[in-house]
Amino acid sequence: MNITIANSSILDVEADLLAIAVTPDTLSETLGAISEAFGGTLLDTLENDEFTGKAGSSASYATFGKIAAKRLIVLGMGDADTSGIQQAAGQAGHAARSRGVSSVALAMGTLDSTQSQLAIEAFYAGTYRFDKYKAEDKRKAPASQLTLIGDVNAEGVKRGQAVGGGQDLARDLVNEPAAAIYPESLADVALSLASDTMTVDVWDENKILAAGMGGIMGVGQGSDRKPRFIHMIYKPAGTPRKKIALVGKGVTFDAGGYSLKPSGSMLTMRCDMAGSAAVIGAMKSIRDLAPDVEVHGIVGAVENLVSGNAYKLGDILTMYSGKTVEIHNTDAEGRLVLADCITYASKLDVDCIVDLATLTGAAVVALGDHYVALFSKDDDLSSSLLNSSVDAGENVWQLPLPDHYKDQLKAEWGTIKNVGGRSAGCITAALFLSEFVDGPKWAHMDIAGPAFLDKKFRHFVPGGTGVMVPTLTRFVES
Repeated sequence: MNITIANSSILDVEADLLAIAVTPDTLSETLGAISEAFGGTLLDTLENDEFTGKAGSSASYATFGKIAAKRLIVLGMGDADTSGIQQAAGQAGHAARSRGVSSVALAMGTLDSTQSQLAIEAFYAGTYRFDKYKAEDKRKAPASQLTLIGDVNAEGVKRGQAVGGGQDLARDLVNEPAAAIYPESLADVALSLASDTMTVDVWDENKILAAGMGGIMGVGQGSDRKPRFIHMIYKPAGTPRKKIALVGKGVTFDAGGYSLKPSGSMLTMRCDMAGSAAVIGAMKSIRDLAPDVEVHGIVGAVENLVSGNAYKLGDILTMYSGKTVEIHNTDAEGRLVLADCITYASKLDVDCIVDLATLTGAAVVALGDHYVALFSKDDDLSSSLLNSSVDAGENVWQLPLPDHYKDQLKAEWGTIKNVGGRSAGCITAALFLSEFVDGPKWAHMDIAGPAFLDKKFRHFVPGGTGVMVPTLTRFVES
């Protein structure tokens, strides 16, 4: 998408769609000139349509040649806070894609660097569609030209493009069917992002087995498509200020193994690699943003299927750390994959590890479909992630991580068992992962709720959301 900044009058900007964002206080002032062009009727029409500028509200009209743009959409920003800016810019993108227009002009008043970045990220999110498998006459191309009108920060726009591109990649990876995204093809996507500043190393099943990554091999052994271990490394010019590891769960399809999921629950299980998609998408954005921080993106990619060779209940897996895990549920597989990845990350001399996973239904029960559950015992790391999520306009809520729940993970034959029962399921899953951290600060983010939408929410269409790419990029830069 080509993005330009113009100081032209909104009356003179030629575009298929002119989107103007207003607050309740600026509605009359901002739209006065356009209302005059419409013969003084626009403000009255908006009032009749009960448009007040509330965040999330919109009103759309044909222009009939009264101004240069072909169609006008007026968007409410509320108090012009983070949510208001996101909703308005996101709705502009959504309207543009829904109508299949090629050029959009967006006027949102004065935006500083942070606000400009938010607006571009939200426009990208709103215009996104995954329609490559639809008939050609059913697809609507995204706008090729976006003109920003007014006092907008160019650096913020550039940053928004980098993050929006990474989030779009993450959404594509989640939305692709499992026949297209499987361990090897996911690794190929990571390899395609290699550059002068980013290297990508991929291990095949032989190297994974030789390294002793029993969690990854155990979960992946039931599929004909063998597992892959992916290590992406972004290195800035000069001495890095910090070193960070981002770890993603990459279960490209989860049938549940012998603890088989019901058919309905299996339908969207291509989304069980959303943690890895967030990491790969964030690594793309980080490469383009070029922060002075060294970042390791680590993914364990597997399919969890049923076959004569699949791992079974009662198996005892020897993990990369040397610990043994007693299998009480083969559908609690993501934590086994993550555990090996976390052990590997612990050996990299990083300052902190952040893992992301669609790990538990319990997190959805606790927080619903629109909040990420955060677990960490390090207050500084938690605060940094929470602050980054607020800046990014993403919803994260910290849950407790009490040691006394570890009793639920006690095993009879191994070091630890892989499930702790229904009670506090998302907490015991996080406690399981904590057993494989050795040294660095660590945080776990359970993204099971917001990683995949069953229905439209605000300017996000159903499917993968690319959740946490905006938060992770801000966290790395902070």
